[in-house]
Amino acid sequence: MILEICAINLESAIAAEKGGASRIELCDNIIEGGTTPSAATIKLAVEYLSIPVNVLIRPRGGDFIYSDLEFENIIEDIKYCKSVGVSGIVIGVLKNDSSIDIKRTKQLVELANPMNVTFHRAFDLCIDVFQSMEDVISTGAIRILTSGQQQSADKGISLLKKLQSKSNNRIIIMPGGGININNVEHIIKTTSVSEIHMSAKTKVPTKMDLHQYNITLSGGDFANEKYHYSSDYNLVKAIAKTIFDD
Repeated sequence: MILEICAINLESAIAAEKGGASRIELCDNIIEGGTTPSAATIKLAVEYLSIPVNVLIRPRGGDFIYSDLEFENIIEDIKYCKSVGVSGIVIGVLKNDSSIDIKRTKQLVELANPMNVTFHRAFDLCIDVFQSMEDVISTGAIRILTSGQQQSADKGISLLKKLQSKSNNRIIIMPGGGININNVEHIIKTTSVSEIHMSAKTKVPTKMDLHQYNITLSGGDFANEKYHYSSDYNLVKAIAKTIFDD
């Protein structure tokens, strides 16, 4: 079993490794579903960690239909990841009809080599899920991160089980989204997957002694300067014990 922890900064990645994570998916801006972390964060993660580091390549939040300029941005980020020794990248490129953009995805997979490629939860926005799985397989990506086209993997468990069966070991189906210590065993046993993805994050309160909270610098209701998110060492350790000690 592989436990991949979605780490949203360098400290999260280090805590996740110490807690027993098998692999890191490094990203930033989790409030928008994740975007590409900074070059320094990527470089230092590779230097500090002994477990594989996969990096999310996503230039912005929102949909997964990218302009030529955005696609150029993705290409340059992939080149950088390769240059600093990243193990793998995590991408998702769709077409206007909510199908996999096979041409562009294949181009990115070829560019990324020898890094491995995960197709991320953009997959959950596709209309024809089984054809989309075949399309991802055809691109050379080795893994699909999916919640089973539901808000969380526990709600999408039926589809996850079908995807795992229909994949017939041609691609790794990795459940992710809303997975926690209370449902991780059930999801693994029900779907028979070999990899699992979760953030194991917690809110870290501010260390500021004086608070000026009549304003917030963050745009939205889900983040402000009272706290930030980080992967929790103790939680990762408990999850690792749960899934590896069975």
